Amino acid sequence: MVTYYKAHAVADALEVLGRKDVDARALLGGTDLLVGLDDRLDSAPGVVVDLKGLADETPLAVEDSGVRIGLTVTMADLVANPTVAAWYPALVQAAGVVGSVAIRNRATVVGNICNASPASDTAPALLVHGANVRIASADGERVVPISEFFVAPRVTTCGRGELVTAVELPRPVPGTGSAFQRLTRRWGVDLATVSVAAAVHGDGRIQLGLGAVAPTPLLVDLPAGTDLADRAVLDPVLDEALAVATPISDIRAAADYRTAMVRELAARALQAALDSTRRTQA
Repeated sequence: MVTYYKAHAVADALEVLGRKDVDARALLGGTDLLVGLDDRLDSAPGVVVDLKGLADETPLAVEDSGVRIGLTVTMADLVANPTVAAWYPALVQAAGVVGSVAIRNRATVVGNICNASPASDTAPALLVHGANVRIASADGERVVPISEFFVAPRVTTCGRGELVTAVELPRPVPGTGSAFQRLTRRWGVDLATVSVAAAVHGDGRIQLGLGAVAPTPLLVDLPAGTDLADRAVLDPVLDEALAVATPISDIRAAADYRTAMVRELAARALQAALDSTRRTQA
């Protein structure tokens, strides 16, 4: 039997999540957790801690230095925010293809990364945008770069008694552009077969975030100054950079198909990111 507990403050939630005699899980949008409860009743948590009514939660804060995405911020919230759309195009594009409209109105960004699916839509974009994850516990807070947050499929660095309270994004360097590309079997409701986020930063860095091609989402750096518009130059660079991908064969695609498509989607995402830098500079 699963017990429902509604938390009214972060400290309240941490107290329940930290109890050594209780197997507790946090509930936000519930688009992953509630489905999992139906599928795995034998291993269901003893307590589900509802975080949607926290009185001390700041959902979405935009400042000069960047954006703070709080616990309850949904995919739809991101898509609707004009500043987030202008600063982090890849993230908004990724959030805009998560599930259906109904799911985007419930699914949260924090919940999406804490689920730690290798095929998470927002993770590749958060990687290239240099996100940090703020984690609270009874002992205080710590901040982890999202590149160190994912440990294994369905496993993060967030331990027992800890709670992710926010995802923080630095404001992009002027001249930065980004884009997101995803391949699925069925548009809208299926998990990504392959996904790629690309960022061409104003300080010269070129980065790719890869989804569904390894046990965890990957961040890849390309050599600064690579001619992204010339496929004869770009393709061998991608061949070397994407060698870190270790895709598997499953119901959605064969490994060799994923290998081929991650290369193609990376080239498309990089071109789209380059085009977006030109638009911002126009």
